[in-house]
Amino acid sequence: MKLTHGTLIDYLRNSLSIENADTESELFSSGLLDSVSMVNLLAFIEQSTGMAIRAEDVTLDNFDTPSRILRFTEATV
Repeated sequence: MKLTHGTLIDYLRNSLSIENADTESELFSSGLLDSVSMVNLLAFIEQSTGMAIRAEDVTLDNFDTPSRILRFTEATV
């Protein structure tokens, strides 16, 4: 399965209450997400894509913005 931009942004806005989430929102480094929210986001990505995210892949380079998340999931699937 593929995670889409719209699905990811909807999840961030509706489930994680990040009202102004857009493609380049810095999620973790800016403090928009705490560690619990990040775990919830990772679980959502795994459920949406069917992939298993390894701990060593959870970096700011891969997960700090929605565009990085989408790039990571597309490259991994």
